[in-house]
Amino acid sequence: MLRIAVQAKGRLFEETMALLEESDIKLSTTKRTLLVQSPNFPIEVLFLRDDDIPQTVATGVADLGIVGENEFTEKEEDAEIIKRLGFSKCRLSLAMPKDLEYPGLSWFNGKKIATSYPVILRNFLKKNGVNAEIHVITGSVEVSPGIGLADAIFDIVSSGSTLVSNRLKEVEVVMKSEALLIGNKDMSDEKKAVLEELLFRMNAVKTAEDKKYVLMNAPKDKLEEIIDVLPGMKSPTVMPLAQEGWCSVHTVLDEKRFWEIIGKLKALGAEGILVLPIEKMIV
Repeated sequence: MLRIAVQAKGRLFEETMALLEESDIKLSTTKRTLLVQSPNFPIEVLFLRDDDIPQTVATGVADLGIVGENEFTEKEEDAEIIKRLGFSKCRLSLAMPKDLEYPGLSWFNGKKIATSYPVILRNFLKKNGVNAEIHVITGSVEVSPGIGLADAIFDIVSSGSTLVSNRLKEVEVVMKSEALLIGNKDMSDEKKAVLEELLFRMNAVKTAEDKKYVLMNAPKDKLEEIIDVLPGMKSPTVMPLAQEGWCSVHTVLDEKRFWEIIGKLKALGAEGILVLPIEKMIV
């Protein structure tokens, strides 16, 4: 049985549970308890505060954890990064009152900076030769300059709207963060085998993200040009149609370039273009 620690609430919790569900790992969350076991996969989920997850994994209380890179870096626990999950992205940044001019990092010399991430901030300031006072605070760090508690802040930034509402501006991005799957370094071979199956399922879900399965009818005399346009995973599937001079082409497209490519296909004579979502993709 593999035990995985996840955040008990918030955006990371929601995205983690969605990933497990898409990986066909069933969990009952109707009754919120500390530990929930899956009925169809040898895994149990331990719900914790995000800042407790790195230590829980490093000490072996849990075998795995899904945690923000910011918390993992801050805690400096002896666990390993198994997989970057690509969601819950944010950044840790220095911010200051928006009405003040920012000449560069030297501005922070002699200033007081409020933060919930003193380890990351201290390492950054030391690396850049900045001598500032770090004021550790939990909760709403962004209000600190406005009430005279600090001159600047170092905190998580997602959209930046919280900074704007507190009359602050982001001036230095110190690190970028995303959700990580971390693991204990001393897992048994039996648990590693379960982990391999879990990673197989997660990879199938993540590979399918932002991908579309596209079917189209294409004139045979334009087939080579159409294939040249398609940046699919591999060579597209081509099948003859009952109508003379036409074939059916099947491929996978990345959503980021979808409309650009569809426009080129239409210009080359492709018709009856059908677009389907992909739930999972095994490569």
